[in-house]
Amino acid sequence: MGATGATGKFVVQQLLEAGKKVKVVVRSTQKLQHLVDQYPNLEQIQGTLLEMSDQELEGHLVECEAVVSCLGHNLTFKGIYGKPRRLVRDTARKVVRAVDAMGPEKKLRYVLMNTTGNANKDENEVYPLKERMIMNVLYALLPPHTDNIQAGEFFRKDIGQDHPQVEWVVVRPDTLIDEEEVKDYEIVSKVRGGAIFVDTKTSRINVANVMSRLVLEKELWDQWKGKMPVVYNK
Repeated sequence: MGATGATGKFVVQQLLEAGKKVKVVVRSTQKLQHLVDQYPNLEQIQGTLLEMSDQELEGHLVECEAVVSCLGHNLTFKGIYGKPRRLVRDTARKVVRAVDAMGPEKKLRYVLMNTTGNANKDENEVYPLKERMIMNVLYALLPPHTDNIQAGEFFRKDIGQDHPQVEWVVVRPDTLIDEEEVKDYEIVSKVRGGAIFVDTKTSRINVANVMSRLVLEKELWDQWKGKMPVVYNK
């Protein structure tokens, strides 16, 4: 999900290059047509997940081992303040509901792209007072920020560590920048110094690399499942 976005497109490409079969849900099938021509393992599903019937979604999930969500809101007035205001959270809820309905034998890993603006209470992260004040204002006034917080909390609190069918990792990049290739990065358990008044950055392609590796590498998955790691460029 979010496969045609600035980060999601890298996730799709990296998974395809690793030989994985990839399904993407997209509004337009044209943006990834160059990959369809190159990789027979790529299947495009036109539409949005929230508009699918539960039965249709279950049909798409039957063969899926993992869901990767790079969903976000368009940075326009309609994208920020229009519906659906809880795109990321409601999509996660719908996927988990579908997995539950498919019965106890269905297992799924969910990798969610989030933000360092979402403090991880499991790690007792406490940001500087000035940042907490700003984040409280953003939570009240900026729906995409609220959506990110609630999506992360859905996994941390509602799904938790003991869901019998769903495992998850919430990946938190810092300030996102564009780079052309994967470079050195680090994955850490806690935010360093804060989320606003710090000079730390994460390239989108590095975030995509972490997310694709979580799908591909069992050891990395086992290290971070049920956690909210932070990704920083070195």
